[in-house]
Amino acid sequence: MSQKGKTIVALTGLAVISIHVINRLQYSHATSKNILACSENNYYEWRFGKIRYTKKGNGTPILLLHDLTVGSSNYEFHSIINSLSKDHEVYAIDFLGYGLSDRPNMTFTNFLYVQLISDFIKNVIGKRTDIIATGDAAPVSIMACHNDFDLINKMIFINPTGLFDLNKIPSKRTKALKLLFDSPIIGTLLYNHLTSKTAIEKTFREEYFYDSYKIQEKDILSYVEAAHTSDYNSKFSFTSHVAHYMNCNIIHALKEINNSIYIIGGKEKDNIETTVDNYIYYNSSIESDYIEKTKHLPHLERPEEVIKLLELYLN
Repeated sequence: MSQKGKTIVALTGLAVISIHVINRLQYSHATSKNILACSENNYYEWRFGKIRYTKKGNGTPILLLHDLTVGSSNYEFHSIINSLSKDHEVYAIDFLGYGLSDRPNMTFTNFLYVQLISDFIKNVIGKRTDIIATGDAAPVSIMACHNDFDLINKMIFINPTGLFDLNKIPSKRTKALKLLFDSPIIGTLLYNHLTSKTAIEKTFREEYFYDSYKIQEKDILSYVEAAHTSDYNSKFSFTSHVAHYMNCNIIHALKEINNSIYIIGGKEKDNIETTVDNYIYYNSSIESDYIEKTKHLPHLERPEEVIKLLELYLN
């Protein structure tokens, strides 16, 4: 090999090592606060991996299902879980691939999470339960209910994913994007850039909250930590999400289920009224309400208002 070739190989190796070190440092820094750790954590030994969950209170059971966007975990419900547990037995899980649950190197799909919800209700809760679900967890709940009507009672959705968005399926472009992000060095570097504290804080300010002054530092750090827990395995649920593997057309199921459904929308969230109207079009029994001055996460931004609506509906 020529001297020039040796130099190129050496520089390439040095660049790869440098990127690897940067990735390791970013993962280490993102999880250093250990915000998600909790003495109340329990683990359900599911067939695809351990599922972290918390359980509080006594009464009729409620299962809280967080969104499937990057950095999501059951921390999303920490401002309302204590109030709900006064009259209910409340379970809050981390989906496989999120939070402190296991993160296997696999493709995560809607059907996978439908199985998880069904198995968790059967094997852990043990009786028919109400569900409160955010965003992408809403269509998962609908499919789980459609598969087994006896498992689920009422369903309350907070800003459910739009029916049009759920029709997006994996394409050549999104599959290629998944392959890029799944790559061990460059893909991880890109993932870390998109899930940095700066990037997640921007998402909170532009999409999650209406009033940026209500955003707490702990909220942002919990999402950053959840996006980087388990090192490189943390990105596999993200790549499945961006490639649309978690999507599923739910219109048939939505039309057929007879369970009570209630939708809470953040009044300032883009296109939320259209989304709610589309759900009601296919199931006219759905009831809805909006919380003023909130966007995607009203249960973090204005938890008292969310609790009022939840208690009204649940009771």
